[in-house]
Amino acid sequence: MLTVNKLIPQGQGLAPALLKRAAAVVLDWDTRQKSRFDAQDSQGRTLGVFLARGALVRGGDVLVAEDGSLIKVVATPQPVLVIRPCGEHGSPFDLMRAAYHLGNRHVQLDLRSDRLQIEPDHVLADMLRNMHLIVTEELAPFEPEGGAYAAGVHGHAHHDHDHDHDHDHDHDHGHAHGHEDHRPHVHGPGCNHDH
Repeated sequence: MLTVNKLIPQGQGLAPALLKRAAAVVLDWDTRQKSRFDAQDSQGRTLGVFLARGALVRGGDVLVAEDGSLIKVVATPQPVLVIRPCGEHGSPFDLMRAAYHLGNRHVQLDLRSDRLQIEPDHVLADMLRNMHLIVTEELAPFEPEGGAYAAGVHGHAHHDHDHDHDHDHDHDHGHAHGHEDHRPHVHGPGCNHDH
């Protein structure tokens, strides 16, 4: 058994040539949300994965074995409910409402730019259909959000787009002349800045 105890999120910093030669391991979400599991890679090796408690393994991450070998993680397609707004009667806002209601139920939620994905649940499917959303059963990789605290540890679950995370820019906070406000500026909901 080959021991794995390091994870490189999305293979950041690794040369493409190294990733091209790396073995792969195909894992479903139930396995990828565990910090300790066994798996078999594309070279037939048995892997004993021992990561820090609370670690989430995402599709595109790279595992590093004790011998220095790299193993690319592939998120296997699995049954999911795909939730989309109704093209005739709905709007993208309907997805925000659905995310709110699912969040209140502490449902693991995969957020995409044009849809939501959850694990199959007929009760939730009926609720969402009653909200005039289109709910279909599909096979797709499942990458639920890790939560605000987990995002700082592992980064975003996935991106359907490119954007800049540069925060080294000046803000005009509209302070009146002669009045200095020395409170630190916090980026977050309601900060009224485009990022």
